[in-house]
Amino acid sequence: MFINLINPVLLEFGFISIRWYGLFLAIGVTLAILIITKLFKEKKYSVDLALDLGIWLTIGGLLGARLGEILFYEPAYYFSNPIEMIFINHGGLSSHGMTIGLILTLLLFAKIKSAQGGSASGGKIPLKQYLDLIVLPIPLLAAFIRIGNFFNSEIVGKPTALPWGVKFPLYEASPVARHPSQLYESLISLSLFIFLYFVYKKYGPKLPQLFLTNLFLLLYFSSRFLIEFLKADYQTSLGLTMGQILSAPFILWSVGWFIIFLKNK
Repeated sequence: MFINLINPVLLEFGFISIRWYGLFLAIGVTLAILIITKLFKEKKYSVDLALDLGIWLTIGGLLGARLGEILFYEPAYYFSNPIEMIFINHGGLSSHGMTIGLILTLLLFAKIKSAQGGSASGGKIPLKQYLDLIVLPIPLLAAFIRIGNFFNSEIVGKPTALPWGVKFPLYEASPVARHPSQLYESLISLSLFIFLYFVYKKYGPKLPQLFLTNLFLLLYFSSRFLIEFLKADYQTSLGLTMGQILSAPFILWSVGWFIIFLKNK
């Protein structure tokens, strides 16, 4: 059993504070953009387009993640304390909201850039061509975000008697040993990133468009669905957590895609 005594604030300069959460988020975003740029270079796609995408996706993903947290999980709290909506350094980013935000941002990016003649040929942005590259670093970003959640003592697990249980004094006044569900998710996301990158490197040219995208959706949200059983989260009237309800559409979509793919093949 361990006790999480980590101060969530890394540095303080007067009224300005830098949190571990923000640091890990910045590391994850930077690595994701660097990886996308590297993959675009390997494919001889436009590097400028990759950098533009990185900026758009960072803003759109963070907005979607924050709005997802506000609307899906704690609407009553945030609408009662609207100033808290802007403090993402306090934690509170929804991976489901981030996914929706990324999808909408990609569609908006493709529409605007295509209208501007933004592709290499000056025409429509071939979004499907890029999607399988864009999703590759997303689980790596998710891994860093979950480490930030651990430092913030949020998204904790249910009580456990296992030897690696962690007490979170910042989460509750009388802490009990709990599953470090944030670290479970971080390890799963890191493993998923390694697996997807391996599949891309070994079988990339043989894979159809959107194969890696739907493989990511299937594996990531299936793991999210399962890990929710270990989280200290209140169930809804359906007997599932909000995280499980939000994961279900992505799982069903990807399963349907693979069924159609295998049928056509």
